Amino acid sequence: MSLKGKTAVITGSTSGIGLGIAEELARAGADLVLNSFTDKDEDHALAKELAQKHGVAVRYIQADMSKGDECRKLIEKAGSCDILVNNAGIQHVAAIEEFPVDSWDRIIAINLNSTFHTTAAALPLMRKAGWGRVINIASAHGLTASPYKGAYVAAKHGQVGFTKVTALECAGQGITANAICPGYVLTPMVESQIPDQMKKHNMDRETVIKKVMLDRQPSGDFATVEQIGGIAVFLASNAGAQITGTTISVDGGWTAL
Repeated sequence: MSLKGKTAVITGSTSGIGLGIAEELARAGADLVLNSFTDKDEDHALAKELAQKHGVAVRYIQADMSKGDECRKLIEKAGSCDILVNNAGIQHVAAIEEFPVDSWDRIIAINLNSTFHTTAAALPLMRKAGWGRVINIASAHGLTASPYKGAYVAAKHGQVGFTKVTALECAGQGITANAICPGYVLTPMVESQIPDQMKKHNMDRETVIKKVMLDRQPSGDFATVEQIGGIAVFLASNAGAQITGTTISVDGGWTAL
């Protein structure tokens, strides 16, 4: 399906999963608004590169997703938002009693609160257009838990719950809301962690991937950013018109255990 004429706003989209989603939406014909917290020449150059590559309009808008007013201004500056992809997220690992309060607050702000603020700003635009897609990039940790990831797990569970509320409030209005729940995805950030894990566990690359990083992912393989992007395109298509208020797991069987 062509998404020509639709504008997609993707938070946290200059690398990793966000960029992969942006690529696939652009490939399907959607215009893009890229976002991150920086405002560098390379951010705007990336927008120009995607525009030339896919023949769509692409803009970069800086906004700090830890700040509610900036989240809302992102949508305001975009001017149009047919497809909202809430992808921005951060992680910190620590035991509950040792979890730094500032890290907790920042994770909840970026991973959960930003989803509320951008959605609240985007829904009036979608209702006016009579069509919209809210796609929240949650996690396998929105459906299950791991120790030492209290803030991340809490935020992602909250994001899944908020997705359901959004779907119910928008039912019958041509607007859907769903959450994609990836397990481990091979992003540049994950790739950069492999050498450290090899050294830490005294293992070769393949053993670290299979025995350490993908221990809870039965398929034994990473998901790819292209796969996550393809699911976003599917949810934005006519085929996804009656899929709302649910989660799609892309975790190699993690949550089937």
